[in-house]
Amino acid sequence: MSLPNIVKSFDRVPADIVAKAAKFQPAILADVAGRRGALHGRIRALRPHMKLAGTAFTVEVRPGDNLMIHAAMALAQPGDVLVIDGKGDQSSALMGTIMMNACRQRGIAGVVIDGAVRDSLEIDEMDYPVFSVGTNPNGPTKEVGGRIGHPVSVGGVTVHPGDFICGDADGLVVVEREKIASLLPLAEHKEAAEARRIAQIKEGKTSAPWLLSSLVTAGVLKEGETL
Repeated sequence: MSLPNIVKSFDRVPADIVAKAAKFQPAILADVAGRRGALHGRIRALRPHMKLAGTAFTVEVRPGDNLMIHAAMALAQPGDVLVIDGKGDQSSALMGTIMMNACRQRGIAGVVIDGAVRDSLEIDEMDYPVFSVGTNPNGPTKEVGGRIGHPVSVGGVTVHPGDFICGDADGLVVVEREKIASLLPLAEHKEAAEARRIAQIKEGKTSAPWLLSSLVTAGVLKEGETL
């Protein structure tokens, strides 16, 4: 039996896991997830200071039409992040400050659009986290159907409803709902290891300890040779 166009109910990453995962940079989570799950760099924070973390509430629209985004805003729960497959279209904006204000009022944790937005200065003043492929002053239509609560492709990554998503100035990372909890100890270890390495560098130990062996493995140096 096929799913309806609007799936209203799906499992989400528990709020306590979201809170713990949100403490880590997307870069850390991408590394411990096997260097996967990072959205294409074309989708970036509208302003570098913007950060978001939450559970993905997925939306698929036709290019230039935001009808289904309005429906999604009515259905999303506090802590959700709208993750919108806008097909990468930049010919018109799918959202602006009116919709962003409504999202914030409803407790939606942020917006990710594989498409364009507008009213960027006002959104900056709102300090509401928005990630998009760019801006365009042209407005959208509100006429064409789409889907909500289905898997979407955003920035070259498949996002399932309820997955964990986070973003900062580097970009966005998605981790599967079933996987994020198991990555938290690895992320904590990775973060601590990087802090130790930076401390070593500040003490003058700037050479990477793995470099020589990797150069030998790559055939650049012979065994026993040094730089």
